[in-house]
Amino acid sequence: MRRSSVGPSNNAPASVVGEEPGTADPRKLAAVVDVPHLVSQGDALRSPAMDGRGDSEIQDVVDSAEDARRARWTAAGTGALLALAGLAASVLRLTGSAPALVPGAYAFGAFVCALASVLGSRGRTRRALWLLIVGAMVMALGDQFD
Repeated sequence: MRRSSVGPSNNAPASVVGEEPGTADPRKLAAVVDVPHLVSQGDALRSPAMDGRGDSEIQDVVDSAEDARRARWTAAGTGALLALAGLAASVLRLTGSAPALVPGAYAFGAFVCALASVLGSRGRTRRALWLLIVGAMVMALGDQFD
């Protein structure tokens, strides 16, 4: 229950609020003074569960094998997808009137992404991700020449 900011700020019961200190019943005032304040205003938003040590929080249990498997699948899948996209763009540009450099750049980027897919499936995810970046940049360079 929220108290009004007007009036006494001693968190007195409603029967005491508004009464003059000289006219209030001494038994009511004694009851207000004797009750210890369990939570101060500064700690009102703190949970009692937050009083432990700083390193006592529950740590997320991370399965490193699960993370490695997820990274391998991500690298392999992304590499295969970018390789197919680069190969399709290379074939489309080869049939058009683009300079020979454009389908070559797409094909080389697709080859680099396919290599990244193979490396990713074997667990070399960091190298695979860097190769994916390089392959996508080569294909973007081919797009700029178009």
